[in-house]
Amino acid sequence: MADRWLTFDCFGTLIDWRHGISTTGELLFPGRGADFLNAYIELEAEVEKGSFRRYRAILTETSRRAARKLAVDLKPDDATALVSTIPHWPPFADVGRALGPLRKDGWRLALLTNCDRDLIAQTQRRLPVPFDAVVTAEDVSSYKPNHAHFKLFQSTFGASAATWIHVAQSYFHDIQPTSELGITRIWVNRQGEKDDPSIADAVISGLAELPDTVARLGKVG
Repeated sequence: MADRWLTFDCFGTLIDWRHGISTTGELLFPGRGADFLNAYIELEAEVEKGSFRRYRAILTETSRRAARKLAVDLKPDDATALVSTIPHWPPFADVGRALGPLRKDGWRLALLTNCDRDLIAQTQRRLPVPFDAVVTAEDVSSYKPNHAHFKLFQSTFGASAATWIHVAQSYFHDIQPTSELGITRIWVNRQGEKDDPSIADAVISGLAELPDTVARLGKVG
């Protein structure tokens, strides 16, 4: 029997990156943590374009641009603050309760992440379940929504549409490219975003709904 795979985006899906970025922003700019988060989210995808740089460079440059946008003073030594705090960003409370039963049902779990190898290794220590495989931006020298993560995973593990579901919060980085590639996909719309839900095979508001949704998609058994 072929391995059945659930692949996940990490930050925003499993790890509460909004909390991590806003908390770090609050430490740097008291009273402006939420503003820093919003500016960071607006700018990151633009910074990821062009020649590939490791994610630690993306975190640093996006922080600088967010500070300029907000007209706040970012000390040179503080530009790498997100690089320092990312290993400590917390997982969502629903991660273990959802993924534990799915592992017991025989699903193998993988991370397809826009991150560096060393940073995701530190993040994995905070996740309540083990993962069987990881594909990073550093491995493919590109960032999602580029298709490289998905193609490398498929070529490495031989995953097919019948045995592979991708689970992600980011519509732009994950749901759109998996739709283009014909990969079964579950959109974890934690923020109630208004993008077109019809391109996802299922939409859930959190991972508590994931086991039932996987079963409904006909992938269990």
